Amino acid sequence: MRHDPALRRFVNALGDGRVILKLQSTCDEIETAQVVWRDGGIEQQHEMQRLGHIGGNDFFTVTVPASPTGEYVFHVRACGQSQWFTPRGLEIDSAKPEKWFRYDAREHAVFETPAWVRDAVFYQIFPDRFCNGDPSNDPPNTEPWGTPPAFRNFMGGDLKGILDKLDYLGDLGVTALYLTPIFKSTSNHKYDTVDYFTVDEHFGDTALLQTLVETCHARGIRVILDAVFNHCSNLHPFFLDVKQRGRESRYWNWFFIKKWPIPDRFARHKDALEWYECWWGYHTLPKLNYANPEVEEYFLNVARFWLHEVHTDGWRLDVPNEVIQTFWPKFRRVVKETNPEAYIVGEIWDDATPWLVGDQFDAVMNYRFQKALLGYFAEETLDTKALDHTLRQIMLDYPEQTTAVMLNLLGSHDTARPMTVAEADVESVKLMAAMQFTFEGAPCIYYGDEIGMEGAKDPDCRRCYPWDRPDLQNRELFAYYQKLIAIRQGNPALRTGTFHPFVVDDERELYAYERRADGNHCIVALNRSTSDQVVELPNQRTATELFSGRSITGREFIVPARRALILRVET
Repeated sequence: MRHDPALRRFVNALGDGRVILKLQSTCDEIETAQVVWRDGGIEQQHEMQRLGHIGGNDFFTVTVPASPTGEYVFHVRACGQSQWFTPRGLEIDSAKPEKWFRYDAREHAVFETPAWVRDAVFYQIFPDRFCNGDPSNDPPNTEPWGTPPAFRNFMGGDLKGILDKLDYLGDLGVTALYLTPIFKSTSNHKYDTVDYFTVDEHFGDTALLQTLVETCHARGIRVILDAVFNHCSNLHPFFLDVKQRGRESRYWNWFFIKKWPIPDRFARHKDALEWYECWWGYHTLPKLNYANPEVEEYFLNVARFWLHEVHTDGWRLDVPNEVIQTFWPKFRRVVKETNPEAYIVGEIWDDATPWLVGDQFDAVMNYRFQKALLGYFAEETLDTKALDHTLRQIMLDYPEQTTAVMLNLLGSHDTARPMTVAEADVESVKLMAAMQFTFEGAPCIYYGDEIGMEGAKDPDCRRCYPWDRPDLQNRELFAYYQKLIAIRQGNPALRTGTFHPFVVDDERELYAYERRADGNHCIVALNRSTSDQVVELPNQRTATELFSGRSITGREFIVPARRALILRVET
């Protein structure tokens, strides 16, 4: 019985007059695929490249020059027949299609992502735990540096501490900082914001933030801030006004108030939901009502303020999937009007396709990538084919502009440290880091991962950086990170090149891929097994192994057990 392919198309407008067209089919019997583009009666046929077969679907892509208006159809040969994919669906065995898809550039927002992110190496800092540069601004009852982290304790880290350690970050090779929230708040994490226009006094002030940003910029380091726009603190003045004045408050409709008066205390978690909507039932985090235009305008002003006043380089957005989605195109317009090169990255843990269509975020924190690497190299719950499947699926799900600037992480303030997940197996961490720094997107180091800091899920993953404890600093791992960053920065293919796996070997637990850019060709081979493995190159080559600097000639090279090799192929 013949299986006709069910097809989906994706249209992605670039900013230079070109359009990327993708075709997804549920049939694995497609032999060839082309797109026919028609403009003013002139037709051009473009062969589509097969991207791969993932999850029962075939994917094809092509980039075509496009005038502001035009028409197109897809021609596929599948199941032994010539078929057209048109607005009517499949037209089989017809000489010419009767209907064409219409293209109008005005209906497809040009999707451009910041070019600088492609070259960036991010470093995520949880300010209270990174470095205490000014003990005079410590919160009351600050505990000694290195005290085990708890949900409500403070260690005294601040912006001055970050300034003091810029030499360290520069020595590592960092080119961008991602700071978790620094706005006025009563917690150590600051995701319960009291004032979005004020730097928390225990971190410093606006002038100090400006000094930090200016100093970073002078060193070639970008700075992005973190904020949560879904909810605020129950100590925010607007919410306190609602508690005090009820329906007489001008902010009554800024929140989802169910009844009044609102108690000061609640006996049990989630009891507050009887009175007002709050994030996951936490009474300290009342949810904001974006149906009120004043709320929307307030947070657009927040977005604009820090980009304009302090010249920060973008925003990381906390739980953006819980904010009404119609807000984010407006947010993007304001951000890009203020700083066209600003980076917008959202915290989405699963498939983020609805937010990555060109009118909202540039990228997301790539937790799908993180889970795949931890599952393969540390927990060994995935086989090599499953790793390859996941990586290909991520790249196929999103536009190329997004894939190039995804924030690729191994750990964060919300997850267990990679060293802990790997049960202190340094070689597993090195393998993960090697892939992190050679895959498409921007690598992001969570502070301390470069020295092998450990920690279970939060709050334990928020330990203090052990500046005064050399015994807790794995300097050999630090040097490995330095080398990876230098290799990445020295090879454009690892930052902007195409990605092509050519060894996916379950039995040998071996994964190898090529990355190519103009004039630069690299090969990465990752050996998870406990035995040395031979990799056969696609063609006879002369290459340089970039960790050791040794030359490799011929069709084969050996990847030692539990090791990663990165080769630059001589062209």
